Parts: sequence; C-alpha cells; structure tokens
Amino acid sequence: MKKVWMATFSALVLLAFVSLAQAGEKAPQKIVDLAQGTLAGIGSDPVLVAAVKAENAKGKTLDQIKEMDKKWMATPGLADFMKALMESEAGKHLQGIQKSKPYFAEIFLMDNQGANVAMTDKTSDYWQGDEPKFQESFKGGAGAIHVSEVKFDESSQAYLVQVSVPVKDGNQVIGAITFGIDVEKVE
Repeated sequence: MKKVWMATFSALVLLAFVSLAQAGEKAPQKIVDLAQGTLAGIGSDPVLVAAVKAENAKGKTLDQIKEMDKKWMATPGLADFMKALMESEAGKHLQGIQKSKPYFAEIFLMDNQGANVAMTDKTSDYWQGDEPKFQESFKGGAGAIHVSEVKFDESSQAYLVQVSVPVKDGNQVIGAITFGIDVEKVE
C-alpha cells in the first residue's frame, strides 16, 4: 500500500512540475507559424472587416467604452447585450471559424479602440484596449502580430496562447482579432 501511495504521490508531483513548466513559457514555434500564416489572413475576412467598420462608424467615446466595461465586469453570467455580440453575423462567423479547428478555444473581434465587436464566448471584460493583445496588434494603426506566453486558462482548463492579429481593410488597420489557442491541440 505504501508503494502505491508513493508512486501516486510521485506522479502527482511530476505532473505539477510539468504543468508549472508549461505555463509562462514562450509560445511554441508551431503557434508562431500559425499566427503568421492562417491567423493573420483571417484579419482580412470580409465579414469581420464589415463588422469592425460598422462599429468604428458609431464613434463611441473612450468614456462610453469604459462605462460598458464596468457594466460588463459587474454582470454575472451572459446578459442580452453580451449575447448580441455572439449572435450577430460576425459572432456566428467567428463561431464557424472556431468550430473549424480543434485548437480554437475562443475568438473575439475588437474595434479601433479595443472594444469587443463580436465573440465566440464571454470575455472577462469588454474593453481590451488597455491590454498588450490589443495594443501590440493594433499598434496605433500600424498593425503587428502579438503572441502571448503560454498560460493556464481556468475557464477552458487548458494551456492557451493568445494570438492577436490586426483586422485590415485593404492596407488600413481598423481593429484587431484575438484567438485563444489550445497549445496541446495544434499539430
């Protein structure tokens, strides 16, 4: 019995060590390659470009966005104003993209200020504009690819990398899109 307990304990310690080693590491090269190829191309998808252009045209102020962000974070569950971002044409389009590959854990689309335009799943907040995923992918309108470190995601119970790419209307960067990629499901 003692040997079984020791073997189980040793296995758990090893598993915890491996898990801790994965979290906080740089994204594997296969994720970087995916970001620079397939995912960057999605940033020019006509359905997503149209949704971002329409949202940008509303001319929301940063104060209005921050007010919605407060409401978003104070709202438990999935309120109607959140569902609307999932049930829109762009939201349904993102869900189709998500279902196309097993490694997509979540996808969300942002306007030129980092506010959510469409999403596959509820995000923790509405405004991404103060976070590197938006700031580095939008780059003040210059656009770039942002690949986060590997992090354990509580909601999906998986090790994810967030990849953000610019949304482009022709050569003009008008927003950004973030993909939560399950590291263990990318081949």
